[in-house]
Amino acid sequence: MNDLSSHEQLSRHIEVLLHASVTPLDERTLKNSLNISDDELMIALSCLHERLSQGVLGLVKTATGYRLQIREEYSHLVAQIFPERTETLSQAVLETLAIIAYKQPVTRSDIEQIRGVAVSSNILRQLFDKGWITEKGHKDTIGRPALLHTTPAFLDAFGLMSLTELPELPELPNL
Repeated sequence: MNDLSSHEQLSRHIEVLLHASVTPLDERTLKNSLNISDDELMIALSCLHERLSQGVLGLVKTATGYRLQIREEYSHLVAQIFPERTETLSQAVLETLAIIAYKQPVTRSDIEQIRGVAVSSNILRQLFDKGWITEKGHKDTIGRPALLHTTPAFLDAFGLMSLTELPELPELPNL
């Protein structure tokens, strides 16, 4: 599979798999499914990206893999017919998620200290249910509290490849 037509064919196979998948597909899954090498995958992805650049879909790399996505300039058309059910997250949920994202690993106690109020179990449950946070280990202190981290699903939900893409926090004055 070294000529351009076979890479173009591979790019079409990748496109089919991405259309059929409800979640992003990582490089390993694509390589194993198509029985191809790293180089062949990169060339096929490049062909797909180039071919899609002329249309309404784009090839997007997320934290967990590749997906097809309607280009931003067409989103208003989709919104006219399929209005988004915007899920509103409470201020408390957003604050808790931000603390975990920027300060991870953190414990529930760390979050409470930063926010200055107790963290409701419902807030954490909501973040766990969305798959945006997970427990990874325990702090070596009395009670061994769980250490909270964000997940790749959090990155995908917010369109980030990694935590380094989080916006910079403004400098806060010392109070």
